[in-house]
This record gives sequence, structure tokens and C-alpha cells, in this order.
Amino acid sequence: MLIVCYPKCTTCKKAQKWLADNNISFEERNIKEERPSADELKKWITLSKLPVRRFFNTSGMLYREMQLKEKLPGMSDEEMISLLSSDGMLVKRPILVNDETVLVGFKEDLWKEMLLK
Repeated sequence: MLIVCYPKCTTCKKAQKWLADNNISFEERNIKEERPSADELKKWITLSKLPVRRFFNTSGMLYREMQLKEKLPGMSDEEMISLLSSDGMLVKRPILVNDETVLVGFKEDLWKEMLLK
């Protein structure tokens, strides 16, 4: 299992603690140092069954600086994926990836439902 996160993010730290507390092993990847590629994002979006827009870190400074709230509605999925792959700080985190699913953001109830079957 892979967790794509930013080490300074408190939500990512909570997610990692939850995984450890539930004896779920994971590999950590720093989203700023090794941003997701467009191909990875396409695969993850398909597995997650979420719209591309849900992969944006809407509370991030870069999102606000780029005024993406106004720009995203006019963009295609391909354009959004290309933008997401350009900077890891645009991507919502943590992202938890395994063979069956991709979870975006840490929502404890959802993670329990999906991972503690």
C-alpha cells in the first residue's frame, strides 16, 4: 500500500498514525519531492471513481494563487490532469493507493470501511 503525502501536513500525519495503529503497512512517498505523473493520476482517478476535480488541494496556497476555483470549470479532464501532474502541492493529500482502490484525503470512517474489512 502506498501513501502519497506531504510530511508537514497534519492530516497526512493523522492518516499515517491511523494506518500504524491499525497495523496496516504502507510505503510513504513525499508528494512534493516525487509528484504524481499524469499516467499515475489517470490510473488513480479511475480506481477512485471520483471526478478529477476531487484530486485538487482546494485549501492550498497554490490553488488560490492560480485562481483555479474560477478556471477549473472551463478545463477538460486532460487539462486538469496535466495541471495536477505539474506540481504535487496542487494535489489533495493524503492519497492512499492499493490494487483495488484509491482514497483521497483522510476520512477515518471511509478508511475504516474500505480498509478494515
